[in-house]
Parts: sequence; C-alpha cells; structure tokens
Amino acid sequence: MKRRDFVKIVGAGVAGLAVAGRSIAENIQMRTSRPNIIFILADDLAMGDVGCFGQKKIKTPNLDRMAAEGIKFTQLYTGTSVCAPSRASLMTGLHMGHCPVRANREIRGGEGQMPLPADVPTVAQMLKSAGYSTACTGKWGLGMFDTTGSPLKKGFDHFFGYNCQRHAHSYFPSYLYSDDKRIELDGKTYAQNLIADDTLKWVRDHADGPFFLYCAFTLPHGRYEIDDLGEYASNDWDNQLKTYAAMVTRLDTDVGRLLGLLKELKLDETTIVIFSAGDNGSSFSPESRIGKFFEQATEKQFRGYKRMMYEGGLRQGGLVRWPGKVPAGKVCDEPWAFWDLFPTCAELAGTKVPDKAQVDGLSIVPALMGGEMPKRPSFYWELHEPHFMQAARFGDWKAVRPSPGAPVEIYNLKADPGEKNDLASSKPDILAKAEEILKKARVDSPDWPVKVPEEK
Repeated sequence: MKRRDFVKIVGAGVAGLAVAGRSIAENIQMRTSRPNIIFILADDLAMGDVGCFGQKKIKTPNLDRMAAEGIKFTQLYTGTSVCAPSRASLMTGLHMGHCPVRANREIRGGEGQMPLPADVPTVAQMLKSAGYSTACTGKWGLGMFDTTGSPLKKGFDHFFGYNCQRHAHSYFPSYLYSDDKRIELDGKTYAQNLIADDTLKWVRDHADGPFFLYCAFTLPHGRYEIDDLGEYASNDWDNQLKTYAAMVTRLDTDVGRLLGLLKELKLDETTIVIFSAGDNGSSFSPESRIGKFFEQATEKQFRGYKRMMYEGGLRQGGLVRWPGKVPAGKVCDEPWAFWDLFPTCAELAGTKVPDKAQVDGLSIVPALMGGEMPKRPSFYWELHEPHFMQAARFGDWKAVRPSPGAPVEIYNLKADPGEKNDLASSKPDILAKAEEILKKARVDSPDWPVKVPEEK
C-alpha cells in the first residue's frame, strides 16, 4: 500500500468513515484491490479503420499495440446502430427491447437529446455508490444539465466536452462544457485537444483510485475537420480522405497518450482499459468513397451500415487490456454486447448490480481473463429511426425485420457473415423461433410506438 493511500484514508477522519459505513481496513482494501476501469468509445469509427482489424492505409499503432498486449474481440455488438440509444444501452445495461431511449430524438427548440429517466440507474451511479470516482469526457447526448439525464445526475462526478450530439458535429465549436458550466471558445480551437487534455488531467488527479472513466471521444464522426493533417498531408488523396485518416490517427494518438500516462503513474497493472471502435458500425456504405477507399467492411464484407440492423450496422471490434490479468495477444470470436458492461463492471468492482437495475447484460469477466463467454439464449436490437426495425441473434442464426410489418429474414452468420442468403423460406423452425424472440424481447413503450403500415 502506498503512503499517499494511507494518508488519504486516515485524513478522511473517523466520522467520514462512519458515514460510509466501512472500517479503516475495509476502506484500505477498497482502494487498493479493485481495478480502475476505463471505457473508451470512438464515434462512428468502423472496425475496419483500425490496423489490427485489417486496415492498411490508416496508421493506428497504439490501438494495434493494445490488441497485442490484450484481447481483440471481433464480435462486440453495439446497443443499436445509431448514437444516443446505443450509448443509453451502454450506460444502463438494457438492450433495445427495454431501453428508455431507442432512437436519436432532439429536444425541440433547445439543445440536447431525450434524457435518461431519473429511475433508470447507470453503470456510473453503481460504481460511484461503490466508492469509485467517476468522469465522462467527450460526448454525452443523454440529457442536458437541467434534465433527469444530466451526466452529473447519472453518476458522474465530472464531465467535460459536448453534451448535445448535434453540437458535437463541430470540431471547432464556440463553447464546450466543464461539468455544467459553459466554457466559451474562439471557434478556432480543436475541441479534441481540450477533451484529451482534460481527460489526462482528471486521471492524474485521481491516480489514487479506484476510478471509472467513460472516455467518449467524438473522432472520427462527421463533419470531417482536423487542425493538422500530419503524415497524410503529402498523400495524393483528396482532402476529405486525408482528413478522415488524420482524425482516426489523432484518436489513436490520444489513446496512446492515455495508455502512456497509466504507465507513467504506475497504474498499468491496476487499470483495465476497454475500447470499442464505435457506437454503431460504419457510417458509410461499403460502396461509398470513404468506405470503399479504406475497405471498412473488412475482409468479411459485412452487409449494411449505420441505421441498419445488418452486421455492418451493429457489429464492432473491441480491445481489452489489463497487464497481468488479461492474456496478451488473444483473439476472441465469441459475441458480447454493450449491455454487458454494467454487470461486468459490477463484478470487477466487487459490488452487485442494484436491485432496481433490471439489466439485460451478463458479466464477461471470465472471458476477459481468457475463459469462455457466458451462455445466453439470444441478443436483441431494435431502432425507431427512420422507422421501426428489429434484429436478433441466437447461436449462429441472425434474424432481421428491416421495417414494420416486413417479413423476417434469416441468416446463418457462420456460413454467411455477409447476410446475403435469406433462409427464411427453407428454415421454418428457425423462422418461428426468431419471430418468437422478436416478439417477446421487447416491451411496448408509448415513446416508441410500432406503426405497421396498412395493407393497400
């Protein structure tokens, strides 16, 4: 135990410890045995943009090193295929059949998106109540500060960055937020520089741990802006391609800065770092300029992209690093999903999921340590943007209902990861099971009604 840990604990005083309901020994154990937890979420990055997932033109040395030093997950499923609901699933541990946010929904006449309700707990609230310091940097998008969904009301001690996802489209904004205070800027400062610097400062200030950092960087979401093209400036590509590549490499650089700080502070072996390449699949069709040039769909040529229920819209790549605990250089092809973060963090922190948090996820701690993924009957997704659509996965089977009232499509992901061969007509038993899952996995919500078009 470090001397500063002892001084900090003793300095809290007997009265403070009594309020917390723990003995001095229990507080010492709490602060020295449980890992710091960092979840890094990129915004609209495709897994195929990262070198360790097959990218050849964009440089991502720090993420590639993270893969070499930890586990690479090839089937990390997002909450759904657009920003706000996917992040709501990540924070609440609920899949889209139960999540209170199931599409991007703007607040009319104001700034921000539909807020998380007061009675739905988040992973940050759970960890804060378990003694963790908590911070969110980058983008929130789940409720402005005067609503029930404010990050400061949903378990975060500190927030820095963009609250409104619409505002986050500008990388040279006129303001950002530090906690709930608006920080005016000159419109010439690259926001990611400030966000990364604040992230590092917060980690330095909380190095005694335990801490939970939700690092929700906005790169490389459009609009495509960068303050320095770096090594891509001399390439014979057009400016948009150069800018996109430079944004991805800047993201990688800032991940590297964070990993470097952990090493400097001697926190490597007490910190688990989880990285998701995005909150949905690629923003681009595989046939689009950027998607095709950078071959984002990877060697498996996934079908679909953002706002779709096919693999290209839902499947991401994940990386997990924790020296001495997570095996190095391992590749895991077993699926897991955003809603698994909540129970996973509970197990890592040595606490329990609150009784009122009826999470859909399962702890994947055994898989993080090199073991197997927990067994589950199915995964479920839906989206209400631009219309209602659904998907489910059970074993190697994938079901997709692309629009309300549309026939359910059936694919065998093991034989057909590109979802090209619809087997619904030849697999009536699988189709029947899929339709049952799609019906039972969701709870009707007045906020997200299902409108089936009338037959003409």
